[in-house]
Amino acid sequence: MVDSNPQGAPGAGTALGSGGQDAAVYVRGLRKSYGALTAVDGVDLEIARGEVFALLGPNGAGKTTTVEILEGYRHRDEGHVSVLGFDPGHQRAGLKPHIGIVLQSTGVDRYLTVAETLDMYAGYFPHPRSADEVIDLVGLGAKRNARVTTLSGGQQRRLDVGVALVGDPDLLFLDEPTTGFDPSARREAWRVVKSLAELGKTVLLTTHYMDEAQFLADRVAVIAGGRIVAEGPPSSIGGRDEVRSRVSFRLPPGSALPPDMAPDTMADGRLELVAENLTATLYRLTGWALEHGVELDDLIIVRPTLEDVYLELTGAVPGHVDSPAAPTSSSGTQSRSGRAGRRRNRSPQ
Repeated sequence: MVDSNPQGAPGAGTALGSGGQDAAVYVRGLRKSYGALTAVDGVDLEIARGEVFALLGPNGAGKTTTVEILEGYRHRDEGHVSVLGFDPGHQRAGLKPHIGIVLQSTGVDRYLTVAETLDMYAGYFPHPRSADEVIDLVGLGAKRNARVTTLSGGQQRRLDVGVALVGDPDLLFLDEPTTGFDPSARREAWRVVKSLAELGKTVLLTTHYMDEAQFLADRVAVIAGGRIVAEGPPSSIGGRDEVRSRVSFRLPPGSALPPDMAPDTMADGRLELVAENLTATLYRLTGWALEHGVELDDLIIVRPTLEDVYLELTGAVPGHVDSPAAPTSSSGTQSRSGRAGRRRNRSPQ
């Protein structure tokens, strides 16, 4: 299909209008279909420079297609897209030196050392960071001369980030950066992402982990059915900050709350109060319990989590395709085209 851009194709430094002039990423009316299947259906996004932005969505929601369009690896059907002032559909060669991409798996030579790997990738860029600086930044100083094959999963992920950083990009795309990690390795990766924000880098993160988005992102957007269904800070997206908290507890046999408190009874026998005013509800409940010598077992305050909001926003939306399947060989394995090409093609053109 033709890669249309009704609003023009701005070059580097071109003003985007009042809505996107200072944005690292500015998207309006983005659409992409594969035959009769709609992957992206009118997406609008705006990501500020220096912001950590998380794009959340179930498999097939359209997030991979959206990100690949922003990276310049897939053409759009309709809409206006600007990434760092470049149109990635028409100015990919100009954009590439300014972005770094960290995929779920990379094509790093496992028999090079950490330093050799970063030195090699630094040679692809006109103004790279020094390998030593990047090694320190991603916390691999003790593994400087270790071969990639000897690194742990968390250390290899740090090296992936280092490869993306060595060109000194302004914008980093992190695709599911901690998939398959144990809790310790995930926390290590989170610290690296936090360090990127401290450097003033813009980060676009895709993840399935709600705690990861909560911890790392300044803002999140939820995509479902090819559309953005909610956007905002993790603490308030989808009206999360306005949803009433619940107080859950158990009462000893034979005890009963006053009729005016009217708790709901859960399937497991717990009682639950919906709190219009959390402080007042707790004061009333615990005051009654102390006055009557009643022990409130398993007393907890339940607030809506980011995961609760995510499931509510995405659960009822029919699945859309995310991108067409890559060709398969006669053995049924995926060919090395498609996303594998993104792994190999890191150097600017």
